[in-house]
Amino acid sequence: MSSPNQPVPFTADDYRARMARAAESAAAAGLAGVLVAPGPDMVHLTGYRPTADTERLTLLVIAAGQDPVLVVPTLEAPDAEKCAGAPALTLRDWTDGKDPYAVTAPLLGTEGRFGISDNAWAMHLLGLQQRLPGTSYASLTEALPMLRAVKDAAELERIAAAGAAADATYEHILKVRFAGRRETEVAADLARLLTEYGHSQVDFTVVGSGPNGANPHHEAGDRAIEHGDMVVLDFGGLKHGYGSDTSRTVHVGEPTAEEQRVHDIVREAQEAGCNAVRPGAACQDIDRAARAVITGFGYGDRFIHRTGHGIGVTTHEPPYMIEGEEQRLVPGMCFSVEPGIYLPGRFGVRIEDIVTVTEDGGRRLNATARELAIVE
Repeated sequence: MSSPNQPVPFTADDYRARMARAAESAAAAGLAGVLVAPGPDMVHLTGYRPTADTERLTLLVIAAGQDPVLVVPTLEAPDAEKCAGAPALTLRDWTDGKDPYAVTAPLLGTEGRFGISDNAWAMHLLGLQQRLPGTSYASLTEALPMLRAVKDAAELERIAAAGAAADATYEHILKVRFAGRRETEVAADLARLLTEYGHSQVDFTVVGSGPNGANPHHEAGDRAIEHGDMVVLDFGGLKHGYGSDTSRTVHVGEPTAEEQRVHDIVREAQEAGCNAVRPGAACQDIDRAARAVITGFGYGDRFIHRTGHGIGVTTHEPPYMIEGEEQRLVPGMCFSVEPGIYLPGRFGVRIEDIVTVTEDGGRRLNATARELAIVE
């Protein structure tokens, strides 16, 4: 096992296996291949992250019957050659002044339907369509939503480490003063602590006090937190390239009976959602399990968002735990379970853990107490 500060490094074989799975998934979906632009998919499949967002075509081509090819601008080729997945790739470069589609088009063939990264530049997609009018394209989110959903052992280790760092952040934030401080000040504490516990990127620090807690995505503002406030804390980011995301709700001083009751209902719902995680269950089953508890207590119309989302090289990605999502859970999937109740003008409650699917159930990757914590 690696230490939290030195995760297991990904190897060329890891990336080779991921690209092979992508090719198999594409074939099973009836696609001729996968076209991956710079972004999370490329990082996941190759380990390559271009140093700058550029208009120059950079594209990973995974097509049937050929080894993966990474098309890169000549001036970026030295960096691409250094990425961990490079030994599993063939690199093709093109120079300024030349037509990048002349290099790329022969890799696709003259016809077929390809999945392409959602964030691909429109001018690159249009360039391919003009060069290859017999081809068609679908977004990867639509065509292969599970492309990054199933994590291998080394990825799970990194997500677990990110979760442990978020847990340490929460344990620490319970010791700071809330009353009389602005939401932005507590949010800054959360960001600083995430960084101190090893996050290279902080994606969000929601601090919703009192009535602001009734807005699930409230951005921390200048409101001064008061004694008697319920405060929703939702924070996360990337550590070792993988995401954390956790929510807890605390109370400044002793809660009222109603506040305690609402929190207890959400905690019961979150427990039900986590207990529903098992291989073969549908994503919507997790939503149904959590929502049934809240609805049963009469707050169904106050649970206004999905129960969860996937997490990996980004903090929000497929699959989604929501009614209508029939994707079956398989071991290695990681996602949040985060039911909530939101009472406009008064307060909100949300409790969230990251859960991974195991061979016989689910395992939480957050371990902090879910009871209502009292802060000063």
